[in-house]
Formats: sequence, structure tokens, C-alpha cells
Amino acid sequence: MSVYIDNFNAPYKRMKMCHMIADTTEELLEMCRKIGVQTKWIQYPDTPNEHFDICLSKKDKALSHGAISINFREYAQMVNHRKLTGKLKPGD
Repeated sequence: MSVYIDNFNAPYKRMKMCHMIADTTEELLEMCRKIGVQTKWIQYPDTPNEHFDICLSKKDKALSHGAISINFREYAQMVNHRKLTGKLKPGD
């Protein structure tokens, strides 16, 4: 089981934001608690597109807690795979 963070870096106010996804909702919420992101900010809960938008400082914290860095294309492929199979990656 893993948490993944992409390199999207979308501008939002004075921040850059990226996406954080996980194999399970529980893992995603656990990482949020570890890095200080309020769990109420979850995007598309209980859907294949479930994720958090996090700023770069939170990304650094998540990476230090074991999150895996991916690029935006990998993120999109993982979400599409979950839409088709219910799992982020082949073989899960």
C-alpha cells in the first residue's frame, strides 16, 4: 500500500499545488494527518478520482513520510486504471 504525489504544480493564489492519491482512503487520510492537511479537504471522496490537492511544503513533508513521487502522466494513468479496475496499479 502506498501514497503518491505528482508534479503538477498548478498555481493557486501564492502557492503551487499538486495531487496526492493513495491505494486506499485510509492511507490517504493517514498521510494527511501526518503532514497537517485537514481531511475535510478531500476531493471527490469515494470515487476513483479521490485525492487531495496539497501545496509544495506539504508535498515535501509527505515525501519525508514515505510518499512516492510520480509525474502528472503517471497520476492520470493511475486514476484511469482505478476507474477501470478499482485499483491504482496493475498487479494490486
